[in-house]
Amino acid sequence: MRAELTVLEAGTLTTVQDEGRVGFAHLGVPRAGALDAPAAALANRLVGNGPGAALLEVTLGGLEARLSVGRWVAVTGAPVPVLVDDRAVGHDRAEWVPAGATVRLGTPRAGVRSYVAVSGGIAVDPVLGSRSTDTLAGVGPPVVAAGQVLPVGAPGDAPRPHDTPRPRPTGPLRVTPGPRADWFDGDVVTALCRTTYTVSADSNRIGLRLDGLPLTRLRTDELPSEGMVLGAVQVPPSGTPVVFLADHPPTGGYPVVAVVDADDLWRCAQLRPGDAVAFTPGRPPGAPRGPRR
Repeated sequence: MRAELTVLEAGTLTTVQDEGRVGFAHLGVPRAGALDAPAAALANRLVGNGPGAALLEVTLGGLEARLSVGRWVAVTGAPVPVLVDDRAVGHDRAEWVPAGATVRLGTPRAGVRSYVAVSGGIAVDPVLGSRSTDTLAGVGPPVVAAGQVLPVGAPGDAPRPHDTPRPRPTGPLRVTPGPRADWFDGDVVTALCRTTYTVSADSNRIGLRLDGLPLTRLRTDELPSEGMVLGAVQVPPSGTPVVFLADHPPTGGYPVVAVVDADDLWRCAQLRPGDAVAFTPGRPPGAPRGPRR
């Protein structure tokens, strides 16, 4: 019997994601991929998938889906109530879901994005080597919709029900200076780190948009478009920063004053509108990285 996952309800926004479409920025293609990469990696490990397997990224819960065959399923990321039919099951652990059973995700108690991994992975056709949905350029599979039937691959290794998430740090997001700090008044990185911002409701997979005290520009001329990187803190004419996330455009024309440390980017995926955001100076360029979380 063919293994399938039938989506009954898709929630606010559910997409297929994997490790991303890396290496195509020169063609104008964003990287995409799971915003909370450590949570996605944990979900795949729990059900015995390899690190590149595709899974579902669910924004603010609401997913309901039915499996045609029995498979291991794990839900990680934003802590959310999970039901298999009418039975409550655990978070951050592998759970057996029988054939014909329905998995339901409630509303997260905290955070934004949860990850649902099924043993065998979501086996939609890859585009440019990735199964990730790109919400900016429309590359990859479409946004998941109610009534959609998603193919599931053959299961791999045995599940790891006792794998647990590593401690998740809190506090300010670490940043290093960007290439256009001289476009702003004074020490713009210090000003950025002394200001507390709040997450705007306009935030999405493209960028974490912030509200707060604007940064003051010295130059008012136009900046030619230049390459953008994941985590770039770009400052549009409003003066309030935007942190570029996985679906960010490969180029941009607003100055970049800082870059968020790669190990802190997952936290941007779990910030809700109205949450407070602060920055702090990170390790200098070229300094050795600490152990991966």
